[in-house]
Amino acid sequence: MSTDSQQNAHHLPVLEFKSSTFSVPVLVLTSNDIIAIEQQLQEKIHLAPEFFKNSPLVFDLQELNKHNLDIDVSRLATLIRKLDLLPIGIRGGAAQQNQQALKLGIPVHSGQSVAASSIQKQQSPEPEPLTASTMLITHPVRSGQRIYAEGDLIILAQVSAGAELLAEGNIHVYGSLRGRALAGVQGNTEARIFCSDLQAELISIAGNYKISEDLNDAVPNRRVQIYLQNHTLVIKDI
Repeated sequence: MSTDSQQNAHHLPVLEFKSSTFSVPVLVLTSNDIIAIEQQLQEKIHLAPEFFKNSPLVFDLQELNKHNLDIDVSRLATLIRKLDLLPIGIRGGAAQQNQQALKLGIPVHSGQSVAASSIQKQQSPEPEPLTASTMLITHPVRSGQRIYAEGDLIILAQVSAGAELLAEGNIHVYGSLRGRALAGVQGNTEARIFCSDLQAELISIAGNYKISEDLNDAVPNRRVQIYLQNHTLVIKDI
């Protein structure tokens, strides 16, 4: 390589920062009872083990601090990691709690929580509500996005590989389903999944799941419904 070429190469950028948005579950705590927190987290994870495995997590202490309930951040972080979750941020913490988190390598996030459920339900892109229990998404769901519906979830576009859908009711995908779809996540065994093209990485109903290797019999580009029968997922043409 010539001297001029080497000099030009040194001036080429090797990295850049870009603004981006990621949807990450937020653990909103309303009790400082570590034993109770562990028990309820285990119950949540049991309903959708593949969804939560190695999932990043932000924990929110705003509700605890509102009621002057202190919690050991180090012990909480250890518990979260023990359950194969990855704490990537703290929110709503007091100054001392934030310092504890920083010493553990956990960044401090600004902003306030908007819900005090066990795991805050986030959705991206912005849904268009149909009723109190139905969520409609009209845009494609991209890789890395997570959507949670308290009732039925309807997607009018494709779901990319790496995307994750969770619903307490049914899931309808009027396009290709290449990501993960978990229906009946609060234990509703009557929930179903409907899609126009099943190429999923994982499907689950009430904690009973199949991964892509178990879906070899599913024919692409055919409308199917998935339901639970005798604790076994059944995939049937519509």
